[in-house]
Amino acid sequence: MWWTFGWEYDLSAFMARIVFGCVLERHPGLKLLIHHGGSMIPHFSGRVGPGWDQLGSRTPDHQSEDVTGHPLTKRPLDYFRMFYADTALFGAPHALRCALEFFGPDRVLFGSDSPYDPEKGPGYIRSGIADLVAMDLTDAERAAVFSGNVRRLTGSRLPAPAATR
Repeated sequence: MWWTFGWEYDLSAFMARIVFGCVLERHPGLKLLIHHGGSMIPHFSGRVGPGWDQLGSRTPDHQSEDVTGHPLTKRPLDYFRMFYADTALFGAPHALRCALEFFGPDRVLFGSDSPYDPEKGPGYIRSGIADLVAMDLTDAERAAVFSGNVRRLTGSRLPAPAATR
């Protein structure tokens, strides 16, 4: 059960600790890549946004910091959108759409979780490519997810992949 649900909970809790620990407030240029399409956060953004906007609103003033922590200068949801996510979603196109919608194609990087699929590698790569090709993206957005974003983030000088030349 942990592999299926616990990992995603832990990733999401990690993201919340980064946000509410003011790490992105203090280090706005920090780049953090979250596995599995950003875990649970994109899927619960309707709850994450309005829910945390009112965090502490029913708390007495003298206990406010106990609940809200240090003050943030942005909505919590805006900090969650500062993370990057990969596409290792194991053939779940609806989850990929959700991640792309939440983070935007400029913050999603191709990932496969290889070699941990039943075929020891090619299965998740194949399904990840097929899902990304089927998405309603421009050619430039698709190329960014496949290789452009990682090249931009790492300052890579590698030649463009043959498929995009």
